[in-house]
Amino acid sequence: MKRQIVVIHGGDSFKTRSAYLSFLKNFRIDFKRYLSGGRAWKNSLGKVLGKNFEVILPMMPNGMDAKFIEWKIWFEKFIPHLRPGVVLIGHSLGGLFLAKYLSECRFPKKIRATLLVAAPLKDGDFTEPKSLKKLIAQGGELFLYHSKDDHVVPFADFEKYRDHLKTATTRIFSNRGHFNQPTLPELVKDIKNLFS
Repeated sequence: MKRQIVVIHGGDSFKTRSAYLSFLKNFRIDFKRYLSGGRAWKNSLGKVLGKNFEVILPMMPNGMDAKFIEWKIWFEKFIPHLRPGVVLIGHSLGGLFLAKYLSECRFPKKIRATLLVAAPLKDGDFTEPKSLKKLIAQGGELFLYHSKDDHVVPFADFEKYRDHLKTATTRIFSNRGHFNQPTLPELVKDIKNLFS
């Protein structure tokens, strides 16, 4: 049976509608990124991991102005389809979502590992998890990935996660930005090592 990997993408979240509209008006798009056809590590993960893995990439609701309750409702629709031993990966806001969800809600199946890539501690509607104890208890092996030159999520957020998740494996980089790149070989190696 294939090993299941669930990847929760990033997004943006705002406390008010006016803050969201201001963001839209002032945001400068990287047009080249839209020409690339979505060549991000998340999109190629299934191919890179190989035939023994099944990568699930749910499109979370309203990614440009995400609300935690909406993401929670949508995420829970996938849970009945997941098997024990699932690996959960969250990038950016997706990482905060998993940290908050697994800290505040009961996940009904055994999780093999939770990998948080460039995860903020709070963002707009996504408030900081009340406590990370439940994440430690049910998240399986924990991995934290962050780059010191991340222009979206401050390195201080990573340091706070690391301080609370003392048993987590940490991967610190100096030149990966916000991990918007075609490959993430260190993450692939960590996943494969979980099952070797």
